[in-house]
Amino acid sequence: KMKFWLKTANVNRALECLNYGIFEGIISNPGDVKPAWRSRTRSSRRKTMIRRYLVGSMLVIVSGGLLLAQQSEITFKSIELSEGLYMLQGEGGFAGGNLGLLTGSDGVILIDDALEPLAEKVINAVETHSKAPVDFVINTHVHGDHVGGNAALHKSGATIITHDNIRHRMVADNATKEALPQVTFSDAVTFHLNGHTAHVFHVPHAHTDGDAVIHFPEVNVIHSGDILFNGLFPFIDLDFGGSVSGYITAQEKILSMSDADTKIISGHGPMASKGDLQSAHDMLIDALARVKKLVDTGKSEDDILAENPLASYHDDWNWGFITTERMTRTLYRSLTRNN
Repeated sequence: KMKFWLKTANVNRALECLNYGIFEGIISNPGDVKPAWRSRTRSSRRKTMIRRYLVGSMLVIVSGGLLLAQQSEITFKSIELSEGLYMLQGEGGFAGGNLGLLTGSDGVILIDDALEPLAEKVINAVETHSKAPVDFVINTHVHGDHVGGNAALHKSGATIITHDNIRHRMVADNATKEALPQVTFSDAVTFHLNGHTAHVFHVPHAHTDGDAVIHFPEVNVIHSGDILFNGLFPFIDLDFGGSVSGYITAQEKILSMSDADTKIISGHGPMASKGDLQSAHDMLIDALARVKKLVDTGKSEDDILAENPLASYHDDWNWGFITTERMTRTLYRSLTRNN
């Protein structure tokens, strides 16, 4: 029986819900993997780091089923952002989105909880920083690599908190009772724990229709959820209520709250700065304008793909899940779906 994070209409949606990583392939052994992208002529230390992150984040199709590559080898590393506040990031395979963790005597907050099979490893990673269990889990959106550990965390005592639309979608998808949020909000909710303010606010119709961003103003830290794929073309889930215009607006909201010292926990990729978010925002604005210019001349989707308007972004932003072609198709669909 497929779990919630695999329960979709087809393999493509399963890949989207499991997420971003990712390379698709059929392999006979873990070393026999061919990347999905073309060879690059340029390289940098930062792009190499992102590439290694992705190489370790492969989803493979084996015997007709979806399995996580090297699942047993996945661990979570932590980066301390401030006293008691950490970013947790999976290593050794695709663990899901980046996590945030706030610890202290007032309570423990976990932001997102990775893929379902990794729930025990997430709990173990928390235990390295806190003797107390997680009190609250905040899901930044509905995709399975961000809500997969809900049931296990709830069983261990945590209260799951999300935007209203996340619960609506999970109920519609027949998620287990334990995985469902117990508390939802429509606009915002604020925690005051351990000397920190954690302001959780909704950004509408961005990556999905249920996205939340978490701001820790006293220490200048923001968890963006998947409003930022650091150094990568973003996945904007039009089928789950996301939109390109809403995604751009959400990025601009985060930019307005940031300065040169802000630390941003990206949904995927390395920890980010305001400059990283600005680069991603500027790329998307320009990419949308390039595709719109061709749409306005009456060109078809195939015509636009043939012209490859995002070619100059390919080397730096293309990756296995959101390729240059797929980014172009998303922009075209966003511009034309209401016509």
